Amino acid sequence: MTDGEQTSTAPGGRPVALVTGATRGIGRAIAEELGRTHHVLVGGRSADHVAAVVAALPSAEPFVGDLAADPIPELPERLDVLVHSAGVEEGVRIADTPIDTWRRVFEVNVFAVAELTRLALPALRASQGIVVAINSGSGFVSGPGGGIYGASKFALRALTDALREEERPHGVRVSSIHPGRTDSDMQRALTVKLGETYDTDYFLAPEDVAAAVRTVVDLPPRGTVETLSVRPTRRR
Repeated sequence: MTDGEQTSTAPGGRPVALVTGATRGIGRAIAEELGRTHHVLVGGRSADHVAAVVAALPSAEPFVGDLAADPIPELPERLDVLVHSAGVEEGVRIADTPIDTWRRVFEVNVFAVAELTRLALPALRASQGIVVAINSGSGFVSGPGGGIYGASKFALRALTDALREEERPHGVRVSSIHPGRTDSDMQRALTVKLGETYDTDYFLAPEDVAAAVRTVVDLPPRGTVETLSVRPTRRR
């Protein structure tokens, strides 16, 4: 939705966006991009890290908590955009990964997304808002050593596909964005695990993914970017 089509009780009449995982990497880039036009609820587990991002944005407030372990913090009465960017990548080959790792990955990447969305839907329906799930290329294709993360992202895609059709009659738009390899702390850890060389010439920047989110958010209400794959231009 464009600014002229939304109303908000946020300071300055800005529309309201909640971004999880907003203290680093892709989530922070999204918070900074949406912060140009929105009042941003900065989601993160560390109060200090959240406060640093809040201080850097024109209009923002903290949304602190471990969404996979703690009760969901109180949501605002007005919510126009919900961006799920928090996520974890864990596990090795299936034969070597214990069930507790599966549970931890799904708690963060799927279950927390489902519960936060459920609680946010009344406000999103009232505003004819947008849900954006930051998925992954692993939400389409999974490979050796990536089965646990890939399974969680396949599940997230199933969740957003169903949510999109369930909420279509209520005017809530649902978008699934699938970035390829992106320069981030998660990507650095994954590169080490795979024994590869970290070369940003072959990666997206977090700002590239944030630009894709901006495209989704700014599309007029009559259209929905349902699924968007964003890949690095250069390949090894």
